[in-house]
Amino acid sequence: MTDAAQVPAAPPEAMAEAMSLIQAAAQQGITVRLLGGMAVRVLCPDYPPRPAAGLQDIDLASVTSSRKALQSFMLEQGHQPDKNFNALYGHKQLYFVSAVSGRPIDVLIDKLAMCHELDFRDRIARMPYTLDPLDVLLSKLQIVKLNEKDVRDIVYLLSGYPVRDGAEAGTISLGLFRPIVGDDWGWWRTVTMNLDKIRGLTAEKPELVPSGASHDPAAQSAVLIAAAEDAPKSRRWKLRARVGDRVRWYQEPEESTHH
Repeated sequence: MTDAAQVPAAPPEAMAEAMSLIQAAAQQGITVRLLGGMAVRVLCPDYPPRPAAGLQDIDLASVTSSRKALQSFMLEQGHQPDKNFNALYGHKQLYFVSAVSGRPIDVLIDKLAMCHELDFRDRIARMPYTLDPLDVLLSKLQIVKLNEKDVRDIVYLLSGYPVRDGAEAGTISLGLFRPIVGDDWGWWRTVTMNLDKIRGLTAEKPELVPSGASHDPAAQSAVLIAAAEDAPKSRRWKLRARVGDRVRWYQEPEESTHH
């Protein structure tokens, strides 16, 4: 796998801006990492970039211990805050408009809450510029209604990083994966459903798999599904499993409004 610390070429202006921001923050001891589609580009630089429509957002992750310093840093850099939004929701999410490009900059604090809640705070420093490959993968696998971009991102990550036991950085760690799907039946349900979809889609459309893939995404999906099945299950998981699909097991993601 190409060194994840390399700066990928596309989309150049958005990527250069994001990487510059993360590096400048790091010099001040502020922890911030990429998530979303740009994180996939950094983690999988050898694979063709997906086309970006319009002005691409910069999606970042940080932690409570860096939040105040990050807010000050962003203001010093000239980025315009959404003051009302940040006052109301700043404990979990911050929003700025870039002084460099006018791009939206979204910062999630400690957790990504969409269809499910992904708490990344203990793993945020495992990679230099992005969240851990497992967290970037789970940020996509937790989406109940996958779109084409999500599918591509999942396939790229499963093609580029090995699924392995233990908790080695730069892998899709089964040691970190099992407790997440073993504790929460909803997580388990959505993740296994989506991994099964990925297996089917890559069989139907082999062109989804990038040329030069280091790993077979369908085979890796099967390993993750088996790990999810075998993971020790919490009492909460077992109680929720009795209800099954009769009750909705995920949240409908909310759209944030910024001014």
